[in-house]
Amino acid sequence: MQAKQKLRERQEVPEKQKAQKLSEQWKIVTERLELVPNGMQYLDTTHAYSCDPDNTRYMMLLPSESLEETKDFLQKAQQQWEKEVPDYYEFAILRNGVHIGGISLEPDKACRSAELGWIIHKDYWRCGYGKEAAKALVDYAVSKLGIRHFFAHCDSANMPSYKVMEAIGMHLTQCHLGRKNRNSDEIREELTYEMDI
Repeated sequence: MQAKQKLRERQEVPEKQKAQKLSEQWKIVTERLELVPNGMQYLDTTHAYSCDPDNTRYMMLLPSESLEETKDFLQKAQQQWEKEVPDYYEFAILRNGVHIGGISLEPDKACRSAELGWIIHKDYWRCGYGKEAAKALVDYAVSKLGIRHFFAHCDSANMPSYKVMEAIGMHLTQCHLGRKNRNSDEIREELTYEMDI
C-alpha cells in the first residue's frame, strides 16, 4: 500500500511541475486576482461551482452531471495549454490563492475575434470579480494576441452576466429566442454583446 502511494506521488510531481511552469508562462495578474491556466489541479474546486444548480442556472453546457464530466473538461483545457498556440484559453480565477471561478477566451482561426465566457462561484458573487477578470483578459488578448473584436452571450435573465459585459464596454447587438439552458426545458431568450477595440 505504501509503495503504491509513493509511486503515485512520484508520478504527480512532473504533473505539478508542468502546471507550475504553465502558470508562470500564462499568468495574468490584476489588483485582486490571478488568472492562471485551468487544469486538473483545480478539479474539486471547478466541480464545486460547475455542478451547483444555483451557480449554473443560466448556463447552456452546465451543470456538470458528474465529476467525470468535469474531469474531461479540465483534461481538454489542459491539453490546449500544452500546445504552442492553444485553440482556446481556459483560465482559473484565483483570489488570494483560492480558486473562485473560471474565464475563457476562444479566438477565431484568424485570431481577430474571440468569444468570452465566465463563471464565478456563488460565494464570491457581487464583489466585482467577473468584471475585473474579464477586463484583464480582454487587455491581455489585445496586447498579446492582437484580438480586436470580442463577443459574449447570456440568458436575458442573467443580469449579473450582462452587467459585466456592459461594464467592460460591450454593447447589446442581438436579442433572440432559441436558447436552451441545460437545466431547463424552457426555450429562453439570448442576448449577444460585442465590442471592437
